[in-house]
Parts: sequence; C-alpha cells; structure tokens
Amino acid sequence: MTVSGRFVALLALGVIPVALLGADEGVAFAVLGAWLVLCLLLGGIDLVLAGSPRALAVERELPARVRLGADAVSEVLLTNAGRRTIRGTVRDGWEPSAAASPTRSPIEIPPGERRRVTATLRPWRRGERRVAQLTVRSWGPLHLWARQATLAAPGRVRVLPPFTSRKHLPSRLARLRELDGTTSVMLRGQGTEFDSLREYVRGDDVRSIDWRATARRHDPTGGAGSRVMVRTWRPERDRRVVIVIDTARTSAARVADEPRIDTAFEGALLLAALATRAGDRVDMIAYDRVSRGRVQGASGPELLSRMVDAMAGIEPALIEMDWSAVPAQLAAVTSQRSLVVLLTSIEAPGASRGLLSVLPQLTKKHIVVVASVTDPDSLIAAHERRDREEVYRAAAAERALLDVSRVTAAVQRLGGDVVTGSPEDLPPALADRYLALKAAGRL
Repeated sequence: MTVSGRFVALLALGVIPVALLGADEGVAFAVLGAWLVLCLLLGGIDLVLAGSPRALAVERELPARVRLGADAVSEVLLTNAGRRTIRGTVRDGWEPSAAASPTRSPIEIPPGERRRVTATLRPWRRGERRVAQLTVRSWGPLHLWARQATLAAPGRVRVLPPFTSRKHLPSRLARLRELDGTTSVMLRGQGTEFDSLREYVRGDDVRSIDWRATARRHDPTGGAGSRVMVRTWRPERDRRVVIVIDTARTSAARVADEPRIDTAFEGALLLAALATRAGDRVDMIAYDRVSRGRVQGASGPELLSRMVDAMAGIEPALIEMDWSAVPAQLAAVTSQRSLVVLLTSIEAPGASRGLLSVLPQLTKKHIVVVASVTDPDSLIAAHERRDREEVYRAAAAERALLDVSRVTAAVQRLGGDVVTGSPEDLPPALADRYLALKAAGRL
C-alpha cells in the first residue's frame, strides 16, 4: 500500500481547526482527532475500491537483438483478470544501461480487458540488458491510497556492437573488385593457383608456356593464328584470416571516449566482412588467459552474425595477456599459413614484451599484422606549446609517441607488420593493409 500527496494535503487541512480553536485545546484536539479518523476512513474506502494489481496477467514482447545506439521497442501486455477497473501507473524495472523511456506509464484497464504498454530502449552498453519485474500501482477513485505490487516479468535483449565502420565497406569492396584479376603473377609459387591463359610476350618465363593450349591455337599455314600461350597465376583464394582480439586489461582503456576493445571489434568486423567477400575464410579468437569468444567455420552473412553475437558479451578482463598461449590457440584453429591479425596495444615497450617474445614463432609460419589504436589527443598535444603546462604535456605526448615508434620498429624487425590509427581511422586502415597484401600477392 502507498499514499498520495493528496492524502497528505487532506491531513494537513486538519491543522486549520486547531489554529482557529487554539484557545480551547480540548475542542481543538477533538476536532483534529475526528478529522484524522475521517481521513483514515476515506483512505480505507479508497483502498478497498481500488483494483488489485495482483489480478494482472503480464506478457512481454521484446526483440532478441539490437545494435548499440539503435532503438528497440519493449511491449508489455497487461490483462485484468479481476473484478474492478485498475487505474494507476506501471513502472518497468529495466536496468539504467537499457535507457528505457518512458520509465512510468499510466494505465486504465477495465475487468476482462487488456492494454499494451510500450517503451523505447536505447541501450548505451553492449551485452545482455535484462529486466526481471515491473511494479503496478493501482489507485482508488479518490486517489488517496493505492495498492502496489511487483510482478514477475522477465525479459532480456542482447545489445550487439554497432559496427559503425561498415560505412567504409562499399569503397573497400570497390577496390577489391578492381584488384580482382590484376594480381596475376607469371611464376607459380607457394600459395598461388592457376588464373588464365594469355599470349607469350618477350620476357615471360618459358616454363610458364602451356604447350597444349599452344597446340590448340596452332595454325598449320603459319598464319596469325599461331600463338604461343602462357599460363598466369594468381594468389590462392580461400586463404585463412585469423583475427586475435586482446581482451586483457589494456583493452579497457578509453581512447577518444571509446574503449580499446570496441575499436578492436570495429576493425575485426570490417576486416571480416571484406575478407569473406574476397573468398577467404575468417576465424576470430578473443583471448587473454582464457578464450572469451571464438568463431570458426562460418562464412558469408553467418560470419558477421556469429561474430557480433560473440562480441556482445565480451568485456575486458583486468589481467595480463598471456601471449605465450597464442600460438597454441592459432594451431587449434588452422595448421596452414594464414594472415594473423593481432588487435592489441603497443603503446608501452614494457607491456609489449610478451608480444615481442612470441612474434618470431608466429612470423615463421604466418603473415602477422599487429593493429593498435593510438590516442589522437597525443598528436595534438605534441604540437601545442604555448605555456609551461602545455610544454610538459607535449613532452609526455612525445614520450608516448616515441614508445609507439620503438615497439613498431621492434615488431617490424621480427617480421611483423604494424597498423596504427585513431579509433575512427584504425578499421579502414586495417582494411587497406589487407587489400595491399592482396595486391602484392602475399595473400
């Protein structure tokens, strides 16, 4: 049970007779007591006439998934199985990160009828957003006292990564189509497959001549139909791309008001969408000391669907990354030469020792690209030196940039490649590096 402000105001009116009859205390207290009894009587009658909220049957309708930043509609169906009309308010018990609006809705449900209560959700955190119950407050006709009950109404909606970097996908797909057919090579080597036949030109390797095709083009009269045909080769399709996402403590840092791990997810999704359209097989591992998520054996639209579903519930773990276990994780995914993309942080030489120690083992078998987000504020601070405070800030920014350069040089010496950029620039930069490897015939 609960009381309204109207009931409190009604009680306060009893002070007026006391003030008017202050000279006669006995009469004043008698009037005040009678007024209090009247108010309690009216409140009791109001409570009895109020519909019972426990007579409500609750059904909830929710979408299974929603992208971070997008809107979802939560609908609650309330059926009045009681004998009195329920007039009051419904408060849905969504957690704050679901950002439900409105949080309270007025209702009026006659006996035997059903009403729909709608709220809009705009979650601002990934993962499972849950609701367990809702509270119904039913007022009497005088709106003095109300019955209140909390009813079980479980529900959940899975909030997926927003994949804002998909805006870069059309331009990269156009570049991929331009590359298609232009990365042929004359010599056959590891990781190449037959592409097409063309006429021999001076400088071609004679070992590439296809004598059967030449015989088919042979003109017995020795005319223009006699041409020597050579084979061309192209990088093998259906190559493996393995994306390893570092979910350890460094991924929890916020850069440009976005966690590193969210930037890593954006880069992984854009690369996966591009690589699967190129005919490559993509696998994803989210790892720190245990596997937080893994996607294997998917392709096409199923790949992105499974990736965003796996990413939705992954949060950074406040532990150190175990780089020594990464080769074993890769071996469990594939045994063939692959493009391995490590989405991690390379800002501090000390924190990168584990990565550098395992790189020779990885680059010996795979093509390795290390992708790391950099703070754009450091670049800005390094050039602002108007006063003493800014000079000290610029020195710290230069130190941070120098550390990144040192780790980048160390990775390159060990045979790896490095891609860095701001949270906005890293995903397209990683996609561009993939296309550059394709164009160079390394994939």
